[in-house]
Amino acid sequence: MRAKQLRQGALIGLCAIASLWLLSLIWGLVGKAEIAVRQAHSTEAQFEALEERRRTLEANLAALDTPRGKDAAIRTAFGVARPGEEVIVVVPPSSATPTTTVPWWKQLFNWF
Repeated sequence: MRAKQLRQGALIGLCAIASLWLLSLIWGLVGKAEIAVRQAHSTEAQFEALEERRRTLEANLAALDTPRGKDAAIRTAFGVARPGEEVIVVVPPSSATPTTTVPWWKQLFNWF
């Protein structure tokens, strides 16, 4: 009877150790799966950003493929103008009320 109880105890202990080992393996797999999902989302976001950049670059290339686009790019890059063109400078309107400084003694009396 004692030997049977000892065998059952050893078997239960062995099963407990095996189940703890399996739980630790499962826990590790869950952590790795979580990391993989995060990396997949990050990679998907990077892919979307690159696709948007590709679409923008293709639109820029299509615009530069026209004579007007080439002309605008050259004007912007090198600051050149066609013969006969002049520079127009836009100046903001001057203020209608002149600003004057109040003497210090008037400021002192206004404070009282």
